[in-house]
Amino acid sequence: MRHRQPPPVIPGVLAPHIPADTYRRAQETGQPIILLHPVPAPPRRTARSYFIGVAVVTAACVGGMGLVVAFLALLDVAAHTAAVIGGAAGPIGVGGITLRLARTKT
Repeated sequence: MRHRQPPPVIPGVLAPHIPADTYRRAQETGQPIILLHPVPAPPRRTARSYFIGVAVVTAACVGGMGLVVAFLALLDVAAHTAAVIGGAAGPIGVGGITLRLARTKT
């Protein structure tokens, strides 16, 4: 719920005008007097507020796509580097486990 400002208070006036006959009838019968204040419609959102949201989402999407492209480029460079090293060095062995990175041409 949104907080609403109360109507401005005029010193010495506690409520809007109540007709005298309604006031007397309420005094005699004990009925409560119900005052209705029309509440203005909430202000509409401006186009600027929508454009700011669209701009933020678009920037986030472009940044995310840039991260994906950078990651794929890094994987591509790593794969090419591994292929070049494997072709030049031959099999690599560590602790009795030999890994052949590329097939020999013979």
